[in-house]
Amino acid sequence: MTPQRITLVTLGVADIAASRAFYARLGWQPVPGENADVSFYRMNGMALALFDRSELAADQGRPGASLGTGAVTLAQNFPGTAEVDAAFEAAIAAGATILKRPEAVFWGGYSGYWADPDGHVWELAHNPFWSLDAEGALTIPDPA
Repeated sequence: MTPQRITLVTLGVADIAASRAFYARLGWQPVPGENADVSFYRMNGMALALFDRSELAADQGRPGASLGTGAVTLAQNFPGTAEVDAAFEAAIAAGATILKRPEAVFWGGYSGYWADPDGHVWELAHNPFWSLDAEGALTIPDPA
């Protein structure tokens, strides 16, 4: 098994019901059987979890710790700029906070940023140098 992998990303949230509702407005479906403190979402070979922030701190062995947000960016790549724009507008309509509207960027792609209700930052991007398969799995080519 390769050590260079991620199988689960967990976001600590202040209000699990509000976060579930936000991601539902984005069209996300949780794995059936969630409990009061956590929701899991299948994500193309990995999973994302929403976990009550205080319960997450306790689970980490840091009860009472103040867990921050925004120091990490989660990203979704899209096959084109129109798809980036559509996903960005859907996130804003669902209640996301605009950080940076999608635009052409210095590295030759196109991207924008929004934050979920807990301040977790998402980038939506089109990278013309990377490819995506039909399910959205990313391939980064080796240098020529």
